[in-house]
This record gives sequence, structure tokens and C-alpha cells, in this order.
Amino acid sequence: MQTVEHESFGSPTEIREFPHGHAEILNVGDATIGRLVLEPGWRWSNDVKPIAGTESCLAPHFQYHVQGRLGIRMDDGEEFIAGPGDVTSLPEGHDAWVVGDEQVIVVDWFGATDWAKEPAGNVAAHA
Repeated sequence: MQTVEHESFGSPTEIREFPHGHAEILNVGDATIGRLVLEPGWRWSNDVKPIAGTESCLAPHFQYHVQGRLGIRMDDGEEFIAGPGDVTSLPEGHDAWVVGDEQVIVVDWFGATDWAKEPAGNVAAHA
């Protein structure tokens, strides 16, 4: 039987800091949901890659874009910009960056579990 849970990004389970931003993590039921707050100048390959230790982001994402514009480039060369109101489903293998001078806020319904988290032992973190 499912139970009622009520959580808030006002008091997240965990906050992961990195250059030019942070990830607020909520654990709700069996799910992990992240709110990514990315400042102008943020780029995955500069700011999270050193944490993840992988060449590109290996975390698949299912995201709702709340604010700002996020450039996304897949490893196969496909590139696009996502903005407020957009929903993106990204497989592993991509880079992303803030476009312009506005802070980006993205709610990530899938992919936040190990995103921007130091690898445990020899296991590479999802990026």
C-alpha cells in the first residue's frame, strides 16, 4: 500500500555543491528527485566532469525546465537549447551549459540519484 509523503525543496534531503551551482536532492518514497540550480557560466564539462570522472554525462535524465536556457549537446553531435516549460528526456552521453545571463532551474525526475556525487570507491559516479 502506498503511503502519503510530503517533502519540499525548501529543506532537501541533500545539497550537492559544485562550481557555478548546486543540486538539491529529495528522496520521496522510492524516488530521488533533483532540482538543479545552475548559474551563468556553468557547464557540465567544466564544473561536474571533475566530480564524475567521465568524459561526458552518463546519467540519463527526464527533466522539466523551470527557468533559464540550457544548451545540450549529445555525444552523437545533436545539439539543442531547452527553456522554460520544456521537458527533456536525455540518454547517457551529453554535455550541457547555461545559455545567457539567467540562472537555470531544472527539476530532474530521473537521473539525480548519483548526479554530481563523488564516486564511491572505484565506481564512477553518474554524471
